[in-house]
Amino acid sequence: MNYEIIGIGILWLFLYGYLLAASVDFGAGFFHFYNKATKKSAEIDQLIQRYLSPVWEVTNVFLVFFFIGLVGFFPATAYYFGTVLLIPVSITIVLLAVRGSYYAFNTYGSKENLLYSFFYGTAGLFIPASLMVILAISEGGFLQFSNGTIELLYHDLLTSWLPWSLVSLAMVSVLFISSSFLAFYSWKAAEEKAYRLFRKYTLFLAFPVMLASLFVVFAISRHSSLRFQILEDLSWIFMFSFFFFCGAVFLTWKRRKPGLAFVCVMTQYFTAWFGYGASHLPYLLYPHLTIYDGVVNDSMAFALLLAFAGGMVLLIPSLLLLMRLFLFDTEYVQGKKQ
Repeated sequence: MNYEIIGIGILWLFLYGYLLAASVDFGAGFFHFYNKATKKSAEIDQLIQRYLSPVWEVTNVFLVFFFIGLVGFFPATAYYFGTVLLIPVSITIVLLAVRGSYYAFNTYGSKENLLYSFFYGTAGLFIPASLMVILAISEGGFLQFSNGTIELLYHDLLTSWLPWSLVSLAMVSVLFISSSFLAFYSWKAAEEKAYRLFRKYTLFLAFPVMLASLFVVFAISRHSSLRFQILEDLSWIFMFSFFFFCGAVFLTWKRRKPGLAFVCVMTQYFTAWFGYGASHLPYLLYPHLTIYDGVVNDSMAFALLLAFAGGMVLLIPSLLLLMRLFLFDTEYVQGKKQ
């Protein structure tokens, strides 16, 4: 059995789950701050709060599963990434702590404190940006090996187009995914004013998403002609992503089936995410580490697969129950039930 492909496929799927769940959560947090700062309708703010309350604690489960699984399936990644990611990952942990602290201050302190909302909302945008730096490093060219140590070349990283293109795509994608979901969520809550607002946000963010995607393609072509050639060979996958993107924008523009529009957004990022992942194989860190170099033995890999299968058996029904009881419960969505 090809445990390497199965293992990285499962991990990539968990990371996709985090991409969606965290984007909706982080974007909602930013819109929550923006709504307060611009003094929009209180009903819109309450709608966002109804979404955030039950989900903020479970979002990071996907990320925890990914990192545990990555080191479990591919122990060599701890050596290659352990030191060089100290600063990016530390920044991410600090930002996650800021978001978690917000709930304590917001619950036991002043609920109208705009400063707390500012840190909460902006931290949510910078978390995916900091994580995208890891993808940039995995593309190669930013590490230096000498005397058995690995050093991250910060100057090369900060002056390259690639990390900045990925950061820009991450930030606009967070807002685009979140606004698309909140448009559907407000439509389900029969909040016409909120629906009109998030529909406007979704349409406004569509062009920056497309522009940022082209920026990533340009940056990869400048960074590595070989990587760009591989992406060209898989361009048919990204054409599917663009097709679903157009479908989401069309449905949103025509005010038709907001739920289907969000499904199109999910499929858009699913195809793009797995297309990018396929283009990166077999490398975990180009050109130093592949999935075949760093994988555990077959017995350990099989045990990890069983553990992850058990985790998914617990996680997926829990998430479905959460959505049934809160997110898609008609009375809860409309604010009739707390």
